[in-house]
Amino acid sequence: MKQIHMVTGATGFVAAHLVQRLLEAGYAVHATVRSLAHSAKLRPLHAMQEQFPGRLSLFEADLLKSGSFDAAMVGCAVVHHVASPFMLPEKITDGRRQMLEPALQGTRNVLASVERTPSVQRVVMTSTVGAIFGDYIDVRQMKGGVLSEAYFNTSSTLETNPYHLSKVEAEKEAWRLNAQQKRWSLVTINPGLILGPSLTPESVSGSLFLLDEMLRGVLFYGMPDLSLTTVDVREVALAHLRAAERPAAHGRYILAEKEMISFVEISKILRSVHPRPWLLPRHTIPDWLVRLIGPAFGLTPDYIRKHLGIRFPVDNRRSIEELGITYRPIRETLTDHAREWLHQRRGAPAS
Repeated sequence: MKQIHMVTGATGFVAAHLVQRLLEAGYAVHATVRSLAHSAKLRPLHAMQEQFPGRLSLFEADLLKSGSFDAAMVGCAVVHHVASPFMLPEKITDGRRQMLEPALQGTRNVLASVERTPSVQRVVMTSTVGAIFGDYIDVRQMKGGVLSEAYFNTSSTLETNPYHLSKVEAEKEAWRLNAQQKRWSLVTINPGLILGPSLTPESVSGSLFLLDEMLRGVLFYGMPDLSLTTVDVREVALAHLRAAERPAAHGRYILAEKEMISFVEISKILRSVHPRPWLLPRHTIPDWLVRLIGPAFGLTPDYIRKHLGIRFPVDNRRSIEELGITYRPIRETLTDHAREWLHQRRGAPAS
């Protein structure tokens, strides 16, 4: 039997793919979930247990409970810390209590368990490109105006972007704790917006919610000139595996396509698979109109100034050269994303 890997938050969008990838690679997996009683969320993991008998063990653990990861970590050589608090922006009423403190405390609790578990040699942590920049305009201050993992987000606050603040502070805390010892090494994976087919219909990933309104037809009238850094969930799972397997892997790895994609470009691809393509936006709303009516839709003048019409290239070379990642075409990612969304949320055929 190969070494044992632990995955936190195993019912999540990324973590479920990672568990599957690890099992396919021959590893034993200790997967943590918030509740072993939630049958709907656990269904994909139970299916993996049947497919890979004796190789996947499930444990209950709570990010906010000290010591709750100890049992799951026994005997593990690698810990993949994927679990992180997420809430839709409109649901956040107290950024410190709902986002920052849980992200920080969760990271501290997981790494405290690592400290108590002598078998652990490496931790691979899911962060985000949001730990590198806060607003798009920040990237213009980076060398060559290119997104690079050499930087940390310094502009997000509890008031403007508590989710990104929680991610950058959690990642910085992980690096601080890593530097205090010599036994376990740390690698962080910093993905853009994660898209692709979901294995977990109950997931509350922000990635799955973001395109939901577009697919439901809420935005048929058009979209602002806003672009995204994107990556396929399967590439993120593979990056975790490679970061664990390759001793030379180190530091932070941006996982994202070299070029950003706009919402209207995304919509154009999705229309080819959507059963009601007329519901998807065809046009970019003029910038002047966005500035005029944006505040009525929650887009503040400050947000518009720092994001509208801004695109930047992404330096993803380390993920390609050191982790061996090959990025699949964005059309494939979006098509698979939409088909699975239709299958899970509309009951339509997935193929």
